[in-house]
Amino acid sequence: MQQASSPPPRPTARLTLLQKLIIGYATLTLFILAALFFSADGLYSLKKTAQAIATSHLPAMNSLTDMRNSLIDQEGYAGKYAIFKSSEFRDLFRQREKDFLAKLTLLEKTGQQEEVAKLETLYAAYRQAAERLFASDSGETSRLSGKAAQIFTTLDSIYTAQQRDLQGKLEAANRQERISLLWILGLSLSGLLLAIAVAVAFTFQTFSAVRKLQRATHRIAAGDFSYQPQIPPGDELGDLAEDFLRMAARLKELEQISLDASPLTRLPGNIAIEREIEKRLRQGKFALCYADLDNFKSFADRYGYAKGSELIRLTGEIISEAVKACTDSNAFVGHIGGDDFVMVLSDDSAVQVCESVIKEFDAEVVKHYTPEDQARGGIEGPDRYGVQRFFPLMTISIAVIVHEAGEFLTSVELARAAAEIKDYTKEKPGSNYLISRRREPRC
Repeated sequence: MQQASSPPPRPTARLTLLQKLIIGYATLTLFILAALFFSADGLYSLKKTAQAIATSHLPAMNSLTDMRNSLIDQEGYAGKYAIFKSSEFRDLFRQREKDFLAKLTLLEKTGQQEEVAKLETLYAAYRQAAERLFASDSGETSRLSGKAAQIFTTLDSIYTAQQRDLQGKLEAANRQERISLLWILGLSLSGLLLAIAVAVAFTFQTFSAVRKLQRATHRIAAGDFSYQPQIPPGDELGDLAEDFLRMAARLKELEQISLDASPLTRLPGNIAIEREIEKRLRQGKFALCYADLDNFKSFADRYGYAKGSELIRLTGEIISEAVKACTDSNAFVGHIGGDDFVMVLSDDSAVQVCESVIKEFDAEVVKHYTPEDQARGGIEGPDRYGVQRFFPLMTISIAVIVHEAGEFLTSVELARAAAEIKDYTKEKPGSNYLISRRREPRC
């Protein structure tokens, strides 16, 4: 008896070429969409971090810097009031007090409520001490200085906390960037296994942009604020790159203010001066004004270091106000050190600025001499060689060089030429200025 034969096996279902293509492209689309999602999410997070820094941390740090400057001014005006009992200094003190309170209100919106509340309490006590000083309680000067020291300490504490928070956000952005990069690479490489020709353009573009942003983050975090990520504008990556550049420029400015500025005048120092002159040399025509005080050493020897420092700070204020009033916002004022100052401005405003500085300086400087020295017109004292001689009242000399494009190659050459003009200018009696034009006769 024959056994029944088993039925033949059914053919295995096979995918058609079209189905394979559809599945392949569908999978590729999923990988691309997923890659786009992680890329956009990471970039959006980075952009939010950059915008948060630009709208919160930087304004807070600016406010803290302005509050410190305001408190320094208040200390100066209070000290002058204690000496001269002039209502003018009390009014100036209260103007700076309003500035301090306005910045304090802005600082309240940035967090750190405990520190800000402490700062408010300390400043309230400081204002009470100031009011007692203005009520002719001369003993309040030392208490006022002590309370100011506490406020400076609190300002420094808040500023340091802001810096730490800023650094933490930069590090978090860096971690987010690395995570996003890993997801993008993994999904892109998986997609490339299905359709290299479709995925390669997207992968290259995204990978290149993210790597540039990663490199920019590392360089900025390391202090290289001039680094350019070289990402073209027009999309989110370009916008993010622009945010990084704006953030780096502001951080560079804050660092320059903190490290290079004169602690006495708060004006930019030698590094910033050299950079400004080198930049102007590349741009074309401008005027370099080198201001120096005459007979300052005899004044400092006679009246003391504190009065000399006060007069240097006053000179910086006079120069800054004159430049601000007489020229455009691109003008630059720097403090070389001691009694030497530099102004970089447009050539057509040099005369007006110099005349304004001389007028204001001559009007203010006599107030710092005793009536006896004012009547004599100067000071009797030893010169640098120990010889007794008469030193006239302090004056200011300004040497001006109008630079045409290509006349000087470096800031050193220009500074040397300005020093020569300054030496010649100081030989003339009284406050004066001299303008040198290489292609025109000196006037």
